[in-house]
Amino acid sequence: MSQLNNTSRPKRTLAKSAALGAIALLCGSLAAAPAATASTVDVSPPGANDWSCKPSAAHPNPVILVPGTFESMAKNWATMAPALKSEGYCVYALNYGTTNGIDATGPIADSAAQLAPFVDAVLASTGAKTVDLVGHSQGGMMPRYYMGFLGGAKKVNQLVGIAPSNHGTQGLITPAPGSVPPATSLGGSNCQACADQQAGSPFLTKLNSIGDTVRGPAYTVISTTHDEVVTPYQSQFLAGPAEKVTNITIQDKCPADVIEHDQTPNDPVVQQLVSNALGRPAGQPADPAFQPSCL
Repeated sequence: MSQLNNTSRPKRTLAKSAALGAIALLCGSLAAAPAATASTVDVSPPGANDWSCKPSAAHPNPVILVPGTFESMAKNWATMAPALKSEGYCVYALNYGTTNGIDATGPIADSAAQLAPFVDAVLASTGAKTVDLVGHSQGGMMPRYYMGFLGGAKKVNQLVGIAPSNHGTQGLITPAPGSVPPATSLGGSNCQACADQQAGSPFLTKLNSIGDTVRGPAYTVISTTHDEVVTPYQSQFLAGPAEKVTNITIQDKCPADVIEHDQTPNDPVVQQLVSNALGRPAGQPADPAFQPSCL
């Protein structure tokens, strides 16, 4: 991710080389969550974690927003969550993988095990049969472990990954300067998730040993050519049949869009692409021909 930015507006400038490798993914907003999920729900983004929400016929799948490395949900989904809520979705978000007070830094396999009961709680609360998962960076990749190794595939209609670290990064995963304690910013033992996301790591080797996809869910990947964290950006894409996998490069749709890694969830173009993916018929990924409005 690029340097953290506390504003919710899209960052429209090219990231400087000094910011290479900074990961940022997050979530937030207070929620009256069931006891089973209280440990993973803190401050939720606006519109998320309304546990009285019931899905409509138009939007039958609850949407779970999954943040990523070094982040909590309040920042990452500050604009995406209310946007989806305004479209009529039941929206949920969680924090996970907290070590030394820093979210999404623990072993990714353990984080996937935390996602599992949260999905179950959402399904129990809403009465839905499946959920849609929307994740940024680590949060766009980690659910693949849940689906492939923890029995989650039958509970997921679609995974939408925004700049996901599906095949790892060739760069170094470190937080923006000053954003987290120095001990964590070094990665290593204090950020196992950082090591797990390096290309060729034992975790990624296991994750991808069963293939990029598993039977059942659809997959949409949204990437930017200006990604300075998960590099090369093409490593984010998933291999699979067109009826189940759609890989989208933002600049193929909007060439002048210079959004980088950190702020992709706040980009209006990305939000349109996510909305298109979530609005597709059951079991289908985003329409590759969909053209968002370029700003």
